[in-house]
Amino acid sequence: MDVEFASLEDKLGQLVSLCQALRGENRQLRQQVLALQQDNQQLQAKVDGARNRVAAILSKLPEDEQ
Repeated sequence: MDVEFASLEDKLGQLVSLCQALRGENRQLRQQVLALQQDNQQLQAKVDGARNRVAAILSKLPEDEQ
């Protein structure tokens, strides 16, 4: 009976360790997601700005008369 309790205690210890490790990994992944979302917003703003500049340049070009 003592052997079974010791085995169960070891397994619970492993489970607690794994849970703590997964929580740390989850926290790190959430931070990475947040950083990537911020990068994505910045890149989207740059793309929108470039799109607007190209549209402004195209609107100044004369129409093709054929």
